[in-house]
Amino acid sequence: MLKCLNAYMRVAIISDLHDNLTNLEKFLSWAKNHQVKKLLILGDTGSTATIKVIAANFTRPIFLILGNADYPNVNLLKKFTHLKIYHNLAKLNIAHKKIVLTHHPKDAKNLAATNQYNFIFYGHNHKPWIEQINKTILANPGTLAGMFTKATFAVWDTTTNKLELKILELI
Repeated sequence: MLKCLNAYMRVAIISDLHDNLTNLEKFLSWAKNHQVKKLLILGDTGSTATIKVIAANFTRPIFLILGNADYPNVNLLKKFTHLKIYHNLAKLNIAHKKIVLTHHPKDAKNLAATNQYNFIFYGHNHKPWIEQINKTILANPGTLAGMFTKATFAVWDTTTNKLELKILELI
């Protein structure tokens, strides 16, 4: 069963932060100034402390997939009721679109091949990427940490259905 969320908003998608608090602060400021309504996090966020910083400063709904570099103390995060944590995969309905969140590219490609989803967002390899496979848009927001490539994230405007990659240093 897909969870249905309110339609028509700006959604930010981040991945592979790896505890880079400087880039996180800049991103959170941008998200606040651009009225981001939901935050999708695709893993490798980092420590429990970093997740607390995100949840304390972004008080709208957050959907977080744990990546291979995440080992948070989930009990310490329970007070943040707007934060939903998933281990491998999350299936959501946002703006009447079927969405999947995962950390791993291979899982994302396999799910895209089923042609059952509108968007599949993944992380892990730090490579910002958007492609269409049949009716599914497969997207990696890159690495907010700026490891191996420039720091990037993605923004999806559900009103126009436009998905775009942003380079952190240019915002």
